[in-house]
Amino acid sequence: MSAEPPTFTRWSADQKAPGFKDIIYERAVRSTGGAAARITINRPQRHNAFTRDTMKEMMVAIDHANRDASVGVVVLQGAGDRAFSSGGDVAWEAERSAADWYFDVPPNHVVRFSSQPVIAAVRGYAIGGGNHLAYTCDLTIAADNAVFGQIGSRIGSPADGYMVRYLVRVIGAKRAREMWLTRRRISAQEALSWGLVNAVVPLAELDDEVLIWCDRVLDGSPTCVKILKAVFDDEIDEMAGDVRRTAHLIAPNFGESAEAREAQSAFFEKRAPKFWPDAE
Repeated sequence: MSAEPPTFTRWSADQKAPGFKDIIYERAVRSTGGAAARITINRPQRHNAFTRDTMKEMMVAIDHANRDASVGVVVLQGAGDRAFSSGGDVAWEAERSAADWYFDVPPNHVVRFSSQPVIAAVRGYAIGGGNHLAYTCDLTIAADNAVFGQIGSRIGSPADGYMVRYLVRVIGAKRAREMWLTRRRISAQEALSWGLVNAVVPLAELDDEVLIWCDRVLDGSPTCVKILKAVFDDEIDEMAGDVRRTAHLIAPNFGESAEAREAQSAFFEKRAPKFWPDAE
């Protein structure tokens, strides 16, 4: 975009926000009224992979933003330039019980339960659950170093429900199947051509570009914007109840299976997993 970045205060910690361990919560106030909240997944040592605690903190942060009458838009990003998020932390996933597999709240719900539009600011890798999170956001702005992709079937993480189905609405059935079934990595420019992201800018310009998009959202009537956000969410509500249902029907004990353990062991040992028996 050619527009100049709007005038916002510097991003600063919100003193009224709860204390967080895995995320950073900040606000930037616009000179013409309204504010943006920014939630940063702050686990760069794990490529901003999330655990149950991270997801809980993100939900609390979204709730805090939704209760702040001055906030009209939320920005979601990962700390540093290497990764937006690499998805679920494999070390945490490997420790989950069968019940955890099917009852943990998926990261997509962070966006789905926000009454304000959420903009994903993607630097570096958005892989697995990180990719879900980016394409479930209402708008997705990518730096030119962004890389998108799925990896679940390689590491024994069986995604199902609307986290898979919604991607068909975003990029079409053939591209969605390509992304999920082949696990091919998608560059920022290819993601733009697919409709996976709204804009791609040089890495150094991402912060300014995101504020331009925040400004455009904040220019609208706050109530009208909330209504529109709710209408768009209503359109996918019929999908929301099917998370983990298919996985449970097909493989109720998958989280504790030898196949899942092999996938996780191979990931930690940096080798190819062996899923198939030797051919006779």
